[in-house]
Amino acid sequence: MPATVVVGTQWGDEGKGKLTDLLAREMDLVVRYQGGHNAGHTIVVGEESFALQLVPSGVLYPHITPVIGNGVVVDPAVLLEEVDVLSAKGIDTSRLVVSGNAHLIMPYHQELDRVSERYLGKNALGTTKRGIGPAYADKATRVGLRVQDLLDPKIFKEKLEMAIREKNATLAKVYNRLPLSADEIAERYLGEYAPRVAPMVGDTVSLVHEALEDGRELLMEGAQATFLDLDHGTYPFVTSSNPVAGGACTGTGIGPRDVGRVIGIAKAYITRVGAGPFPTEVDGDTSEMLVERGHEFGTNTGRRRRCGWFDAVMARQAVRLNSLTEVALTKLDVLDTFESVKVCVAYEAGGERYTYPPYHQSVLHQVTPVYEELPGWRTDLTGVTESSGMPPAARRYIDFLAEQIGVPVQLVGVGPGREQFVSLATR
Repeated sequence: MPATVVVGTQWGDEGKGKLTDLLAREMDLVVRYQGGHNAGHTIVVGEESFALQLVPSGVLYPHITPVIGNGVVVDPAVLLEEVDVLSAKGIDTSRLVVSGNAHLIMPYHQELDRVSERYLGKNALGTTKRGIGPAYADKATRVGLRVQDLLDPKIFKEKLEMAIREKNATLAKVYNRLPLSADEIAERYLGEYAPRVAPMVGDTVSLVHEALEDGRELLMEGAQATFLDLDHGTYPFVTSSNPVAGGACTGTGIGPRDVGRVIGIAKAYITRVGAGPFPTEVDGDTSEMLVERGHEFGTNTGRRRRCGWFDAVMARQAVRLNSLTEVALTKLDVLDTFESVKVCVAYEAGGERYTYPPYHQSVLHQVTPVYEELPGWRTDLTGVTESSGMPPAARRYIDFLAEQIGVPVQLVGVGPGREQFVSLATR
């Protein structure tokens, strides 16, 4: 069976983890294809809340094989801590498979991330300071260490010695920081982490292709979102990998013809963490209501998210970039109390009207959103379980978004719970 890809269509935090968890019940493998522990998913199961960073969301189902693909960067300490937390809650993590080709986040990556952000001052990019960017940089310059290196102490130490000489020189001469000890790092990674990680390591490319050949169901799960993509996002305020659907191919080793369905996840409004352009950002009472009702604070960082109205200009571009087949709309219930809701249908700048984002960043920073205003529904949606129970005004809002972006809205999230999705697929 062709694979299904789940991708965020905005700046992240759209609810990918919850949707992945919902879809996983019909899947056999759930594969994480990029990013690191700089993006968290929160899944609510009954009274229990699970905050996942590296382990794919499908781990909560006993029939799923959760896979961390080659496109992910892995901090083994975080991975093992997450496995321990899940195990303590009665979740079986023994099925987890980690690609030997995934790159390792090392202590010097985290130190460089922290000091470089401080050094940038007011021009800081707003990274999570967890070493993700520097780890991907080492991957690109071919000096990174990979998960498979944990299985060969001699190779690990040789690569570490070579890498740390350069990193310590940079830390000392540029940032006036004390050098890191290669021996201490090797002892920790080879003595503490390697014995526990080794049973998880496998050939995930073969695993995925054998599953495809056997007709099993695969779900590809990305982190972050389309407009944090290194190539297509609001550069330089982006992540260091490719969250777009194409990243599922490079990050797992499948080809484009192996993908049959691409589901875009979008909030009914929009949020962003950190710096960067945000055409539909709001402030004042509207922002406060969205933050309070949507609990808009980062799963990993606790940072308050910036909030704004739904941006159909961005969503149309996300449809293009990902070949979306459909959209799942989340957090519609957050808008329940608004008398009216707005949708950005175009941008204006310099006498020009844009229905897709302008390619030049200087123009994007200057655009004025063009809004359509729709009536609110002023009804609590959290108890809605069928499409027929959706208030007409809420249904009109959903239909308007689908008309604007050009693909159907198939699922609508109406609350934080695992089951709080309404299917519109029969329409």
